[in-house]
Amino acid sequence: MKPPRKLHIKSYGCQMNVYDAQRMVDTLAREGFVETANVDDADLVILNTCHIREKASEKVYSELGRLRVAKDEAARNGRRMNIAVAGCVAQAEGNEIINRAPVVDVVVGPQSYHHLPELLARAEKNGHALETEFPAEDKFAFLPPPKPAVIRARGISSFVTIQEGCDKFCTFCVVPYTRGAEVSRPVAKIIDDVKRLADHGVREITLIGQNVNAYHGEGPDGGAWPLGRLLHRLAKIPGIVRLRYSTSHPRDIDETLIEAHRDIPAVMPFVHLPVQSGSDRVLAAMNRKHTAGDYRRAIDRFRAVRQDIAFSSDFIVGFPGETEEDFRATLALVTQIGYAGAYSFKYSPRPGTPAAEMQEMVSAEEMDQRLARLQELIDSQQSAFNKASIGTTVDVLFERSARNPGQIVGRTAYLQPAHVMAPETIIGQVLPVRIESLERYSLLGELAAPVPTLATAPGTQPIVNSSEPRMGA
Repeated sequence: MKPPRKLHIKSYGCQMNVYDAQRMVDTLAREGFVETANVDDADLVILNTCHIREKASEKVYSELGRLRVAKDEAARNGRRMNIAVAGCVAQAEGNEIINRAPVVDVVVGPQSYHHLPELLARAEKNGHALETEFPAEDKFAFLPPPKPAVIRARGISSFVTIQEGCDKFCTFCVVPYTRGAEVSRPVAKIIDDVKRLADHGVREITLIGQNVNAYHGEGPDGGAWPLGRLLHRLAKIPGIVRLRYSTSHPRDIDETLIEAHRDIPAVMPFVHLPVQSGSDRVLAAMNRKHTAGDYRRAIDRFRAVRQDIAFSSDFIVGFPGETEEDFRATLALVTQIGYAGAYSFKYSPRPGTPAAEMQEMVSAEEMDQRLARLQELIDSQQSAFNKASIGTTVDVLFERSARNPGQIVGRTAYLQPAHVMAPETIIGQVLPVRIESLERYSLLGELAAPVPTLATAPGTQPIVNSSEPRMGA
């Protein structure tokens, strides 16, 4: 028998890329590949790229320069190393990647990674292989399911893609060009995926998509199901105790989603809802299709049904033409909403987007100063949110052993890391924890009840539910 070939994947960017990387591993496992953490040992290296952040393509080319050295060293030792560039930079740059970096064997867009075995064979025959078209077939129909041992090794939380692409065309964003139009997977396929994960120890599912609450997949009844109805169905799958979803758009919040937060205990009271700016003038220039008032009303709808709900968001500072008054409107919005956390970035132009052609650029110095002010405000809100947990009892889903001997770490309903001293048998269970202190962003506490004796092995335990989420003492 041939020894297994070794695969190393480096992913950049969003949760979707993390999920895509796992599915590439599953696809290539059938070809005899096993993962390795050491790039120098790899027979195939895949850079799974993201085009959202600043200088994304430059970072890829810099990494390819380092990989060229590793590939040359492998060749000197009589071993062939293949290099593939996947993801959104691959989709955007296409053949330019091979022209600039001949070391690359395969370039594959995010809709075509199920063709990786075929592309590798073509590259071996022809020197290079490229596929960045949007194929007519659904890639998910061709992707093999992960093996039970692989599911268990990945832990008790898992991503499941339910929707890809975006039709919003925000002027700063490349997603509609690199991921294509909005497409939703059928309900039955999602149910099958989640059942398989639950059968092998997964307890928490995060449904992901570029615009996840625009989900409108075909249901078993032939009609289009919204996200709220899908959440109701998934909550009935035995073993699944927590449901999340990301990333949402303020324009696509319908009543079924609000009702899901009201009626389904498994749906976590923590919503990532990007707003980008608090200025209506800037939001219009971004083509966000909502105002700051629309956003506030969306927040109010969630809070009307779940008083314990919390939010995170995304912000861009220094968008072309942003004035000090516009920026103060963003600070005012953040102050009014109060976030448990948020991501904030300086604007950087993405080639091919309308915003890249805008001329009223904010100076780098002004952007740095505004970003510092915004992050100081967000950090203060996150710190206050975390400190409010001290002295309370919260439900924690335990995930794995921590760095300190005898310590187990899990996450609260709000994704806060929580550490306790306990046996590994609690991994996979939701248990109440009395929070005693805070260390940076992590909560420290002790179990508020005796350790259940129902468990057998990590990743396969029965789940002991408490009244989640629990914020009172």
